[in-house]
Amino acid sequence: MTALRGFWTELSKNKIMFLMVAPAILFFIVFSYIPMAGIYLAFTKFSFDGGIFGSEFIGMMNFKFLFQSGTLWNLTKNTVMYNLSFIFIGNFLQLVCAIFLSQIANKYFKKATQSIMFLPFFISWVLVGAFVFNLFNSDTGVINTLLKQLGAQPYDFYLNTEPWKYIIAFFQIWKGLGYGTVIYLAAIMSISDEYYEAAEIDGANIFQQIRHITIPLLIPTFILLVMFSLGGILKGQFDLFYQIIGNNGMLYDATDIIDTYVYRALAVNFDIGMGTAAGLYQSLFGFLLVMTVNFIVKKVREDYALF
Repeated sequence: MTALRGFWTELSKNKIMFLMVAPAILFFIVFSYIPMAGIYLAFTKFSFDGGIFGSEFIGMMNFKFLFQSGTLWNLTKNTVMYNLSFIFIGNFLQLVCAIFLSQIANKYFKKATQSIMFLPFFISWVLVGAFVFNLFNSDTGVINTLLKQLGAQPYDFYLNTEPWKYIIAFFQIWKGLGYGTVIYLAAIMSISDEYYEAAEIDGANIFQQIRHITIPLLIPTFILLVMFSLGGILKGQFDLFYQIIGNNGMLYDATDIIDTYVYRALAVNFDIGMGTAAGLYQSLFGFLLVMTVNFIVKKVREDYALF
């Protein structure tokens, strides 16, 4: 009762602030909390006649099938491994590019370089998918056309899974490189010049300044960005995989992730219960992973933890 009275007191004192935050609260209620009722579908054999709560209840059978068939293991492995490569390789390259850009003296060249690196971030995945197809398709693709011109045998990329692990990672990292670089560059710009001036007086060269000043002061930003990224480690880049791979079943073993599986379960196979089960597993696993990583970080370095 005391807490409720305190809430109304706070509300009356800060009406404008609560009014400003109301759209965000409403958004999450409508699009995040109300749809949670659909979790029930993960435990049903959904039928359109019965609807959400009238379909046959089958308990954990959907989860049992996903685990026993090996589907869930392969989906989890692909989703996690791709995201780990996106997170760590992406952040490392963004950090390196930001450090290099920060050392460029010519401000016009620096701005032009930033703009060029940032441009891929605004390109649609649909366009990237078209670019990839024209690059790798077996008949008229650029790579196979060059191989034919050189007298070599063409390589059918769309029948072999191995190259796509690297192709997908490359295009995701390429597309996000400029955006991440700008974030790290902003963090570098916030470092006081006094540190570098003191280092110069002590005789430190540019590489020593980067090693002992820039990198240590960027570690909190790096850890924070990685922590935020880990929150979505089981949430794959659906646009990336769908636009590049599409419905090519030959490549599913190496490129299928939870998001694309859920999409096919709902839109292609109409197995709504199975798709919901995979989506629920994705959410729970991701939640437990974030809580575990945050707990470990908090034990090692409390000020780096998210909460």
